Amino acid sequence: MGSYRQIYYQIVFGTWNREATISEDHESELYKYIWGIINNHNCKLYRINSMPDHIHIFSDLHPSVSLGDYVKNIKVASSKWMKECGKFPAFSNWQESYGAFTYSIREKDMIIDYIKNQKVHHQTETFLDEYKRLLVENGIEFDEKYLL
Repeated sequence: MGSYRQIYYQIVFGTWNREATISEDHESELYKYIWGIINNHNCKLYRINSMPDHIHIFSDLHPSVSLGDYVKNIKVASSKWMKECGKFPAFSNWQESYGAFTYSIREKDMIIDYIKNQKVHHQTETFLDEYKRLLVENGIEFDEKYLL
């Protein structure tokens, strides 16, 4: 009998010190690179989008992959690529932490639309406010001193 799963994650992480280092001119190339990393982990990408200081990834998670390793591999590989490709000259690194939020099949389309509309959404909400809201909505306790 096969193994089946339905594990949807919205993964959010920022650039080092929340610096605006993700160039809109080259973000689609970054997305394609991260998509390749996700495919190499036997996971499926449903949506990816970013702002200059953070990124949202909505994907499933293959049962053979731990969440921590998955995020680490995405961050390490994409960070190396961003530094080497020359298209993100101000980029130094991703922040150490990340947020990972699970969703059901009923919420899948809503999250895809939410990530798709990041540029519009962030006209009225900062990344920090968005991140705090996601933590609260998902019932995650946090200490504000670690968010700054």
